[in-house]
Amino acid sequence: MDLVKSHLMYAVREEVEVLKEQIKELIEKNSQLEQENNLLKTLASPEQLAQFQAQLQTGSPAANTQPQGTTQPPAQAASQGSGPTA
Repeated sequence: MDLVKSHLMYAVREEVEVLKEQIKELIEKNSQLEQENNLLKTLASPEQLAQFQAQLQTGSPAANTQPQGTTQPPAQAASQGSGPTA
């Protein structure tokens, strides 16, 4: 009986270590995604943000937000170009 108990304890400890590692990786990924999100919010034009908010309120599928991502680089270039002239 002690052999079974010790085996189960070992298996549980091993699983706990795996889960702790996964938690660390998820925390790091979450932090990276939050930084990326903040950067994208900063670089997005007010029109893009308004359009995104409207899509969130109407419950549009996420597939509709991908074309916005492809339109963001020109908007970034335009905002960078318009910054010095303003």
